[in-house]
Amino acid sequence: MATILTFALTAMLGVLAIFQIALAVGTPLGKFAWGGEHTTLPLNLRLGAISAVLRYAFIAFIALDRSGTIAVLPGEFSFWVMWLIVAHLGFSVILSMLSKSKYEKMTLAPYTFVMGLLSMLIALQ
Repeated sequence: MATILTFALTAMLGVLAIFQIALAVGTPLGKFAWGGEHTTLPLNLRLGAISAVLRYAFIAFIALDRSGTIAVLPGEFSFWVMWLIVAHLGFSVILSMLSKSKYEKMTLAPYTFVMGLLSMLIALQ
C-alpha cells in the first residue's frame, strides 16, 4: 500500500515539477501560481520555480525512502522529515487558498491538498 501511495505522490510531484519548469522558461501560466499576478513570471519568481522543482525532488526522495522503496536514510530521520513535509504541504494549501488568483485556488490548492493527504498516509506507515 505504501508503495502505491508513494508512486502516486511521486507522479503528482513530477507533474508539478513539469509545470514549474514551464513557468521557469517563460510559459505564460503565471496566473495559476505564485499569486497569479504575472502571466509570465519575472526572474525572481522563475528562480523560485526552479527551487520548487528541487524541493519536489527532495520530497519524492524522502517519500521513497520512508515507504521502503529505497533504503538510504536512517528510518527515524525519514520519519521526522516526512512529517515536516506533511506540515509544509498543509501550509502550501493555506497559501494557495489565500492567493489572489482564482486559478491558483481552483487548481493548486486541491492538488496540494491531495499531495498532503498522500504524504500523511506515507508518514503514518
